[in-house]
Amino acid sequence: MARNVEIKARVADIESLSPVVAAVADQGPIEILQDDTFFRCPDGRLKLRTFSPTSGELIFYRRPNAAGPKVSSYVLSATSTPDAMREALSQAWGVVGRVCKRRLLYLVGRSRVHLDDVEGLGSFVEIEAVLADGEPAQAGHAEANALMARLGIDASQLVDAAYVDLLEAKRLPADATVFEPDAPTNESLNAFLDDRIYAFNIECTGFADGRPPAIPKATRSTPTSSG
Repeated sequence: MARNVEIKARVADIESLSPVVAAVADQGPIEILQDDTFFRCPDGRLKLRTFSPTSGELIFYRRPNAAGPKVSSYVLSATSTPDAMREALSQAWGVVGRVCKRRLLYLVGRSRVHLDDVEGLGSFVEIEAVLADGEPAQAGHAEANALMARLGIDASQLVDAAYVDLLEAKRLPADATVFEPDAPTNESLNAFLDDRIYAFNIECTGFADGRPPAIPKATRSTPTSSG
């Protein structure tokens, strides 16, 4: 798979950083509108990136969540029918998130610099140092760190999560407890079972524990022998 080394950071606004990037860039800016739909994927991430009704890319990638430079391995597959592909993948796997953004793309040598205005999140900068086949990741780390310094990005601005994860974290309250119906907690399951057993005993026997009261010893009869 193709690989690059990525850095993502929050920025106050794109307008202030844009001339700084342009001063070191070989090409750009190129404006790109992106609509990313993420699907359930047991290993890595799978997203459909739509540029227009007739242009899109299906992207599978693996990338750790880390604040500093991180290696991303990915596979791209172009499509001319992104809406139909989204529908098929939604039915097959289910959608887990969606990210819409306006991206300004700059090329600095072999590296890509993205200035992203993400709907619901704000402004970010991404640096992607593209690795050659077989090239050690350390070369990309060094290149990404050097470009980060040239752009004046501080370590405190770094982000360790994908946009889709940041949106999900923003959507849910910090103290929210998500109850999974297919995987209930032991406490909730035990309470449910206790309620059902109690109702069954009352309905079938008339007693809460399913057994009649114990007969006092004084009145308990002695069983007779069968022999």
